[in-house]
Amino acid sequence: MPLYQSLHPEDAKTEEDDITIVTLQNVITDGLYNDLGFMVRNRLVVLVEAQSTWSPNIVVRALMYLMKTYNDYFTERDVDLYASKKIGLPCPELYVVYIGDKKDVPDSLRLDTEFFAGQKPMVDATVRILRDGRKGDILSQYIAFTRVCKERIALHGRTRKAVEEIVRICRTTDILAEYMKSREKEVKDIMFTLYDEEEILRRHDKTVEQRGIDIGIDQGISQGIVMSLRNLLANTDMTKAQAMDALGIAQGERDKYAAMMA
Repeated sequence: MPLYQSLHPEDAKTEEDDITIVTLQNVITDGLYNDLGFMVRNRLVVLVEAQSTWSPNIVVRALMYLMKTYNDYFTERDVDLYASKKIGLPCPELYVVYIGDKKDVPDSLRLDTEFFAGQKPMVDATVRILRDGRKGDILSQYIAFTRVCKERIALHGRTRKAVEEIVRICRTTDILAEYMKSREKEVKDIMFTLYDEEEILRRHDKTVEQRGIDIGIDQGISQGIVMSLRNLLANTDMTKAQAMDALGIAQGERDKYAAMMA
């Protein structure tokens, strides 16, 4: 609700019960998912993405999020798109909260100007870029929060000390202070968990990479042994067993190499 009020301060009638979260979930590992999506009754669908790295591809991703959100909307309501009667469609608003360091970012991105210069595609989309909100609103506080996080992590790394300082600074400078005060332990637990998960993933990626190298080496050795076996059998009178004896292949490995030669 506070975010909607930040985006639409002119709307004094919409209440919290009018808003439904429609954020796409990453149920499948490579599935489509976004940071935040909500619907205001059935008249407006708002999709918001936070980005620390600038990319014009944001507008393409936003369009994909919108199409998936519409698809879910129609499926949940059993809407017949082939019916002769015109369906109801919530009006879309696409936003990106940019929290990176690039200065010369535009106020909006348009699909036609970014990707089809000089042409008018039959499908278009516009994403509004948000770099700050009005003083004290939830958007400005969120952006300030990300800056505090960035500064503390630069000083202390992704550590418990950084988390403690982030929470302390936010409370003393009135950045999400009310939320921090009422849910300080929850906020810290979430941040600790996120940082721990990042470290686990970093180690996991390293382990996977090393495992891949090890597997590659093992496969290379196995293929070399198979080539040596074939050469011995082709150029000598040795039997397969004698060739394996000559190469010193252990009994427990012989079935594997016999299968590889088949």
